[in-house]
Amino acid sequence: MPTLLEQEIADQPEVLERFLASAGESTRRVAAEISRRGVSYIMIAARGSSDNAARYAQYLFGARNHLPVALATPSLYTLYDSPPRLDGALVIGISQSGRSPDIISVLETARAQSRPCLAITNDPSSPMALAADWIVPLAAGEERAVAATKTYTTTLGALALFSTSLSGDAAAREDLAHIPGQMRLALTQAQGMGPHVERYRYAKGSAVIGRGFNYGTAFEIALKVKELTRLVIEPYSSADFLHGPISILEPGFPLIIVAPTGRTLPDLDQLAGEALQRGAELIVISDDSDLLKRAHTPLPLPRNTPEWLSPLVTVLPGQLFAAHLARAKGLDLDRPVGLSKVTQTR
Repeated sequence: MPTLLEQEIADQPEVLERFLASAGESTRRVAAEISRRGVSYIMIAARGSSDNAARYAQYLFGARNHLPVALATPSLYTLYDSPPRLDGALVIGISQSGRSPDIISVLETARAQSRPCLAITNDPSSPMALAADWIVPLAAGEERAVAATKTYTTTLGALALFSTSLSGDAAAREDLAHIPGQMRLALTQAQGMGPHVERYRYAKGSAVIGRGFNYGTAFEIALKVKELTRLVIEPYSSADFLHGPISILEPGFPLIIVAPTGRTLPDLDQLAGEALQRGAELIVISDDSDLLKRAHTPLPLPRNTPEWLSPLVTVLPGQLFAAHLARAKGLDLDRPVGLSKVTQTR
């Protein structure tokens, strides 16, 4: 019988489809109001999986809307009581629960400085939502498994929808509307992954490599593997990995590479070649047939996903990899050791 986590992973295409159908018009209205407020950059406050969504937003708003994106430093607002000036900023708080005091503090300070604030949350009645000028409710339904899955991908969808609303790009909105179908294909293609993942149950360490729009995906996959399996696994940009960490590669080392078709594929393909020369065992998430052939564990993606939207699809095989590895290790997928659903930090 599927666990709650496995059910929520499977629900993601439907949840995103429902969100896009319900949130389109309201998000366009919010974007129009924000555009009139003289925004010159975006500041995002988030933790955990939401912080990984914020990494996606850095590439998304930078490339698609030509807006710089900074990640907030919440400790400046709470522990040090010394927040920066936010002149020209749109402040976005991202939190599944909307209850973490440090994230709320960033939005409250921004409001005190008369800066526009947007909350993206699964709980529109949460303290973070109440601290914002506008709310984008994810409406993902209760997420009962501790590890976030459907709230993460719906957050990516909310950011993409907001980006297209700011730009007024109808073609981009149409591309986004096709993503739930791509997600369904990705989940279908991942069926039967389980037996191939069991070989990694005794791994002592690993790394996940991504770049560009999928830099945040590397962080999110690493987080899911850590949460569910307790494996020490670190995320890197392929560029950063070459600046020292590549020395960890040795024969049999499991290396996950997230490499959909796009601007970053040649770079990731080159890194895969170097990793193979050093004896690493490649786990490749890609739609590139040549790169998949070089992997010990290929995790194929559907073709024709625009690179800027690919993180909504590439993360799915990573979530399933983490779930299968946890099951192989005899761990509880719904209640990982030492974790709770809502984490409140100051």
